[in-house]
Amino acid sequence: MRIIAGMYRSRALEAPAGLATRPTSDRLRETLFNVLAPRIQAARFLDLYAGSGAVGLEAVSRLAAQVTFVERAPAALKVLRANLLKLGVTQGFKIHPGSTGSLLRKPPAGFNLAFNVVFLDPPYDAAEEYAATLGLLGGTAACLLAPGAVVIAEHRRKQRLQENYGNLGRTRLLEQGDAALSFFSVSAVTDGN
Repeated sequence: MRIIAGMYRSRALEAPAGLATRPTSDRLRETLFNVLAPRIQAARFLDLYAGSGAVGLEAVSRLAAQVTFVERAPAALKVLRANLLKLGVTQGFKIHPGSTGSLLRKPPAGFNLAFNVVFLDPPYDAAEEYAATLGLLGGTAACLLAPGAVVIAEHRRKQRLQENYGNLGRTRLLEQGDAALSFFSVSAVTDGN
């Protein structure tokens, strides 16, 4: 695993041992950031279920203004912190060591950023996390989204996500190998849905 582009291009990243954390592949991250390229620089980026931090670190490398990593697994948090240290990243990020659901249901004091890009990649086997997280982002946690924000969910290609979650509507679906990326935005919801 490596950083694809930007100021940390080609730098290697660590991943947690075992199968509990499945890092986003280099190829899929490259596809994701090719789509996001016009909106990353100076963006506020929220990396939910961050794992090793590979996606958020790619955003840091491409000059996002602020990246917030959310991860609750101790082994993944240890690797995330090691990757930040290894790259020498000392600013422009925050780590929220807790669950995505609790953060979205009740953001802590001072957690009032409006994010331009939200990426979520829960464990593929935790299908209920997709509906819960996207439902919160399309509902009560929508206050965390800046105007024009994009929400991207990485999921199994065979797992079909809904077209709408509250005020979020899917705008794009990219499939690559066994994985897929579903892009959502608030403006995509049509009347009557």
